[in-house]
Amino acid sequence: MEGIAVTTQDIQVPLTPDSVLADLKAGNERFVSRRPLLRDWIALAEESAKAQHPKAIILGCIDSRVPVEVIFDQAIGDVFVARVAGNFVNDDILGSMEYATQIAGANLVVVLGHTSCGAIKGAIDGLEFEHVTGMLANIKPAIEAAAASGEELDSCCDAHVDRVVEENVRTAVHKISRESSVMASAIAADKLRVVGAIYELSTGRVHWLDG
Repeated sequence: MEGIAVTTQDIQVPLTPDSVLADLKAGNERFVSRRPLLRDWIALAEESAKAQHPKAIILGCIDSRVPVEVIFDQAIGDVFVARVAGNFVNDDILGSMEYATQIAGANLVVVLGHTSCGAIKGAIDGLEFEHVTGMLANIKPAIEAAAASGEELDSCCDAHVDRVVEENVRTAVHKISRESSVMASAIAADKLRVVGAIYELSTGRVHWLDG
């Protein structure tokens, strides 16, 4: 998977969920080590213009400090990226994932949270503002899980925020297989894998949950 070659169908089809995950892990290691692959981006744009065959779909936050393709050292056409503040899963995101995996052939789903997430902080604080209110309501299950011990969460406490960040990723991962029957079937057949991860803003490193 090195070089400037676009991910074609011939490259995509033999891939397994585990091999794609290994490729993303290797890409993040290159990013952290300041050794990204050299690419001709215009050549990649030209080569991928007629078709796309991405190997994964990554759900991330809208945070400008988390450029998904960059932190995984992926090229044009390598991955689908869905982004929403707080990287939660709703019907629109599920539909995007079903398209990516069941129609376009991607076999790995990554739910990517990140440290110091502003959406998480806003949800902890109960922020209310126009459409933001309804959006942040999607994060409430993670807040409830993180506060199960009865401890009051503080958005100014990094440990509390990061605890909700992790719970939010786990909630999204579980929701995908629970609410999408087609993806659940693909997971059961070992044709699809759904994993969670957290990006550390200060280091550039992606920490994987449960493998």
